[in-house]
Amino acid sequence: MDFLSQTWHWSISGFLIGVVMLLLIYFGKVFGMSSNLRSLCSMTGIGKRVSFFDWDWKAQRWNLVVVFGAMIGGFVATNYMHDESNVALNPVTIEKLEKLGIDAPNSKSLPDALFSTDVVFNSPKIIAILIIGGILIGFGSRYAGGCTSGHAISGLSNFQSQSLKAVIGFFIGGLIVAHFVLPIIF
Repeated sequence: MDFLSQTWHWSISGFLIGVVMLLLIYFGKVFGMSSNLRSLCSMTGIGKRVSFFDWDWKAQRWNLVVVFGAMIGGFVATNYMHDESNVALNPVTIEKLEKLGIDAPNSKSLPDALFSTDVVFNSPKIIAILIIGGILIGFGSRYAGGCTSGHAISGLSNFQSQSLKAVIGFFIGGLIVAHFVLPIIF
């Protein structure tokens, strides 16, 4: 169990992701998490009113299993396999977070200043950030034709040029937000 609860080296995780992608390519499947939202909406029958959702969601049932597996895996990892001594941040990162008024996670995965239930439910600012961020992510995923996991993992594995463009855009946008927008917000 210790092996599973420790941080894995990037080469092991990357190799496993690569094996999964080769299997998906072999079986003619395309991976992406945001496409599951389209499947869920199609299941409701909204495709009769909105043409984007008028498609055969049953052909993507396997991808819904991936989402449920990710949720179950996240729950199991968080509640039964979490090693608190495993969270170690660079001291420079901790110093920068403190300047923004964000406490160090203190052996937790996420800092309380941003992710505790008290902050989320009692801070209109955090609620607004979450709502605006969610809308931007949803719009960006639809506009880019997929989410970060779909483009960065599946699209690049299939040598799709639009995925390379999207991933470059994701990185540039992330750098701009991290260096210029977040300091203004916090």
